[in-house]
Amino acid sequence: MHTAEHILNRTMQNMFGCSRCFSAHINPKKSKCDYRFERELKDQEAREIESRVNKVIAADLEVSFSFASPAEAKEEFDLSRLPGDRDGENVRVVYIGDYDACPCIGEHVKHTAEIGEFRLTTHSFADNVLRLRFKLSK
Repeated sequence: MHTAEHILNRTMQNMFGCSRCFSAHINPKKSKCDYRFERELKDQEAREIESRVNKVIAADLEVSFSFASPAEAKEEFDLSRLPGDRDGENVRVVYIGDYDACPCIGEHVKHTAEIGEFRLTTHSFADNVLRLRFKLSK
């Protein structure tokens, strides 16, 4: 589920030029991501997001990680969602093939094909926040 969040975030960036989600709730059964957005998502767009995420999953990309110093990581990534004070501590950067790179402390699969099928269950929009809810099925 956590790896799927990374793929969804990159897909949203690619499709709409928005930032990664500013809030997420990741659970094994269902999850949600909140994005700063300017409008309601069209159903056709939701289906396209789902399709693109599933194509990345089916590509069976390797999921790997490396460590960067805080200074190096700050140059390339927003570290605000990492918990606690990260000063002086190396930052783990998770790579999903060449599709995405993001600092993260969460657990991930070794290959995207392990994720299963991604399904957007609902989406809603209020106060310039687009909420996407999703599930995975094997």
